[in-house]
Amino acid sequence: MQIQGAAALVTGAGSGLGAATARMLASRGATVGVLDRNEDAAKAVADELGGIPLVADVTDEVGAKAAIQTLEDMAGPLRILVSCAGIGTAKRIVGRDGAMPLADFERVIRVNLIGTFNMLRLAAERMTGHPELDDAARGVIVNTASVAAFDGQIGQSAYAASKGGITSLALPAAREFSRFGIRVNTIAPGIFLTPLLQELPEEARTSLAAGIPYPSRLGDPAEFADAVRFCIENQYLNGEVIRLDGATRLPPK
Repeated sequence: MQIQGAAALVTGAGSGLGAATARMLASRGATVGVLDRNEDAAKAVADELGGIPLVADVTDEVGAKAAIQTLEDMAGPLRILVSCAGIGTAKRIVGRDGAMPLADFERVIRVNLIGTFNMLRLAAERMTGHPELDDAARGVIVNTASVAAFDGQIGQSAYAASKGGITSLALPAAREFSRFGIRVNTIAPGIFLTPLLQELPEEARTSLAAGIPYPSRLGDPAEFADAVRFCIENQYLNGEVIRLDGATRLPPK
């Protein structure tokens, strides 16, 4: 599918992987809805790109529907959804203070997995009613998982479970939407230089980079965005999960 002229929605677009993806899409001619819970962050990125700032929680059905409607009112039919919104937590299932609070597990599952599913279902509902483009295409959805879905570390049980759910969602969603010409793919990034990691001391970042086989450095968010571009433009890529990690495999802890 061509990016030029498309209306695209990126969640978690106020920073990190989402912001890099929004920049990539705008540079290739898309009108980008920059969705984030942080209003200031959404506006800053949207102003930079000439995009549309959208403020919503991805787990909120009403807010998510309103964001999609605003984007379509201003930019035309939604053709691209890239879900980058997510959170993490670092807690053992049973730690020094006892069992992990169930609310902590539920929160990560709700934001990462349910939030991704909420955006997918609402975007796909809109896309199914849009006119066909070339090759009978109507839209593309790209979700963000993590290598933790495959080799989650101790303390990552909630995060790994949420991202594992996202990876498992790719194929059944792609199969279901195939009759409408909507493709669904997932990217599972490794260790990327996002704002969270930028807060770590240089020594800690160097140590993380040393464990990556090649290239032995943290991933650049622009490289994630380029993988998103490939998922959108390659019409034969569907129902796939792509590891983007420099051949790293996470150790147990």
